[in-house]
Amino acid sequence: MARDKYAGCVLHDQPAEVFATTEEAWLWFVRCQSARDEGARFGAGRGEVARPCEPDDIAREVGRLYRGRILRPAHLKVLDRFGRRLAPPDPWAGDSPAEARLWEEALDRLATPLKRKGIVS
Repeated sequence: MARDKYAGCVLHDQPAEVFATTEEAWLWFVRCQSARDEGARFGAGRGEVARPCEPDDIAREVGRLYRGRILRPAHLKVLDRFGRRLAPPDPWAGDSPAEARLWEEALDRLATPLKRKGIVS
């Protein structure tokens, strides 16, 4: 049975601004999740910039990639570590080349489904 194409949902009256990069989308998700953990409540149309998705859409995609063994636990670890820092790996901050490679791999693997869904340009 064929699956329906992802159509997204209307969150604002204004046109949605897609993310320029997967890294930008991931860091936005982490900021949203941190705010949620601190008690913030989200609602459609309240943000300054209209986005083509909810933060949970990105979380679901990461979970799907992990369950499909496309992302490994090491990928999730670096996504979490540098996401919480809100910055990519930096050799001047003592981050290893291996961590930088895992970061790039994770974002690369996440890019395709996010682009397909119109979340990232």
